[in-house]
Amino acid sequence: MIPPISKVLFKHLVRGPHTMRNVPPPDPDGSEELARALGEAVRQRLGRSLAIREVDAGSCNACELEIHAVNNPIYDLERFGIRFVASPRHADVLLVTGPVSTNMAEALRRTYDATPDPKWVVAMGDCGKDGGCFKGSYAVVGGVHEVVPVDLHIPGCPPSPKQILAGLLALLETVS
Repeated sequence: MIPPISKVLFKHLVRGPHTMRNVPPPDPDGSEELARALGEAVRQRLGRSLAIREVDAGSCNACELEIHAVNNPIYDLERFGIRFVASPRHADVLLVTGPVSTNMAEALRRTYDATPDPKWVVAMGDCGKDGGCFKGSYAVVGGVHEVVPVDLHIPGCPPSPKQILAGLLALLETVS
């Protein structure tokens, strides 16, 4: 007779890991191709990795959740040469989320100044464009363009990971 622990071990050896049965289908929406095109544009444009510094200027964190999603194993931007960095001194792109709150305006200006040239600013989400649902609040300066020059706006509330990829690709294809 096989002991109970051996039965469980045997069952998993024969069937394989449970997690492998729940793998999502390969790239049903074309995100893989979009990310690959973005990686190729980065290599052609810069000849190296693209470094992004994300700045939360007062958002509700919905955009940050989508940024985390674009970094998860499904999208995995690092494999295409796109990485998020901790310091603006190492960044090529400032990805700014949320309306710029009064308390964050100076910090955003200083972050922009600390980023080496050439640098690009991407305002992400509807709040980054004009303040979104927070527009007109006493605590909000307005959209990102009120504080620093913006090269590209990625619309949405919040934009999906696919929209983020498409926006970054458009940035690399359009800015000089």
